Amino acid sequence: MNIDASLLRQAAQAAAGGQQYPAATLYLVATPIGNLADLSLRAIHLLGLADALACEDTRQGGGLLRHLGLHKPLIALHQHNEREGSAAVIARLAAGERVAYASDAGTPAISDPGAVLVQEVVAAGYRVLPLPGPSSTVTALSVAGDTAATSFAFAGFLPTKAGERRTALQAVLAVEGQSQVVFEAPHRIVELAALLAELAPARRVTVCRELTKQFESIHTAEAATLPAWLAADTQRQRGEFVLVLHALAAQVSAEDELPAEAQRTLALLAAELPLKQAVALAAQITGAPRNRLYDAGLKLKRGGDE
Repeated sequence: MNIDASLLRQAAQAAAGGQQYPAATLYLVATPIGNLADLSLRAIHLLGLADALACEDTRQGGGLLRHLGLHKPLIALHQHNEREGSAAVIARLAAGERVAYASDAGTPAISDPGAVLVQEVVAAGYRVLPLPGPSSTVTALSVAGDTAATSFAFAGFLPTKAGERRTALQAVLAVEGQSQVVFEAPHRIVELAALLAELAPARRVTVCRELTKQFESIHTAEAATLPAWLAADTQRQRGEFVLVLHALAAQVSAEDELPAEAQRTLALLAAELPLKQAVALAAQITGAPRNRLYDAGLKLKRGGDE
């Protein structure tokens, strides 16, 4: 996507308002995960103010600056030199400079370098300020529609060795009530799909491929169907993957289970009324707890949609 860089910089400056960007501060800048237009106006404004850009890949960071018509000193800071790179950043902060840090894509320190840098900078007595923005984790969660989840966990990349991979995935799948976010490389997606189909065939999974990019695709289905879905079109096996493993419903004990009469009453009402109204009436009629009725109503609705 072509962007008028000068126009965006002007908009960023106007959008800055009264926000202050103090010197001798490290700024963590979230950068697009695919679509350059997702770069925030604050990020553009800050990159213009920064004295230097530390980045996971200087080719990537330099390309971003050139696109914006900016020229800044670059500091390589990646997983193999994060402590050495942190020392270079701290030296610039000591000189009173503003330093921005950007990973290759998304929010720094989320399955990317950045955590060591933050730790070192704070230990040296300097401020670290985040500029929020794109994140493949949050993007995938938002589109998964996992209504059974009460929270989420970030599992990142699973181990590459088969035995460790199986053990790690079993642990992830065993957690109740959480959406689990997993990253996967294209050359291992088929293997992961087969393992999911084996270990949790009924678990719903949202497969996000190439998020925000030209060939973005989002597919939600039971794990048992994923190997055939991938095999049906080899294009589906290409790109960067984020998978959301939908929450495993908490086991309901006998005393927590709704009485059969309450379930029947709710089902009849929910067929004719909005869910909240059906739950309220079912609670009045049967005396069953509203929270359990509501949970049961959500399951009824999902079953009907499917």
